[in-house]
Amino acid sequence: MARPTITLTPDQVREVETLAALLNQQQIADYLGISRRTFQAIYERDEAVAARYKRGRAKAIAHVANGLLQKARSGDTTSAIFYLKTQAGWRETNMIEHQGQVTKVVREIVSPAERLRAMIEQTAERLGTDTRDPAP
Repeated sequence: MARPTITLTPDQVREVETLAALLNQQQIADYLGISRRTFQAIYERDEAVAARYKRGRAKAIAHVANGLLQKARSGDTTSAIFYLKTQAGWRETNMIEHQGQVTKVVREIVSPAERLRAMIEQTAERLGTDTRDPAP
């Protein structure tokens, strides 16, 4: 036998908006006496709950953003920088100045056969011998 579907009362649905401004889904579920999974299932199937939850979150974000903007406007440099970074796409860039000489490094890829031939020639030069094929 399937479990009965849990629904929220109209008062609880209205309360979700207020709670969403302060709490996450786990905390709201705890407050309502249900599991997080159950709250998410209700959220997904009940448009009123989803709308109230989203509205509550948006109100809280708007309230905090308004406070931040007021602080930025009043001259709080940290608030202004944070606001511009998060809302206006500002980025901090590091300027690196190089005062030394730039040296170009070139690496040559050598096959193992060429490398062996070069080693043999170097050894022959040190020993004073000729590594070329003798003339026929």
